Amino acid sequence: MSGIIDFCRELRQRETVAEKLLWQELRNRKLLKKKFLRQHPLCVQSYFGKNLYYIPDFYCHEAKLVIEADGPIHLYKKDYDSNRDKVLAELGLTILRFKNDEIENNIDGVLNKVIEYLR
Repeated sequence: MSGIIDFCRELRQRETVAEKLLWQELRNRKLLKKKFLRQHPLCVQSYFGKNLYYIPDFYCHEAKLVIEADGPIHLYKKDYDSNRDKVLAELGLTILRFKNDEIENNIDGVLNKVIEYLR
């Protein structure tokens, strides 16, 4: 478990511009007083009894919401992302995905979509 926690800490240190921008709007319960965590590991048990960890960019336990900031690498990870979204949805989570460009160029629009979900 400590390995995954160290990895999450490393991810937080290497945040993208879009992640940093969105985090400034989500942190400290700024958005509708909801508690968001960033790069927080979610554990899922596989059919073979092995623990699998998914690390969403942003996670709100209270709202059962995952927010992903998708950079160019996600163009090559569509199958992985689709499978991951299905697994997280089976946990009762909703996944909102935004492209980095959308976050950087229309943060108000992104926040409005998140608020729409939260209400």
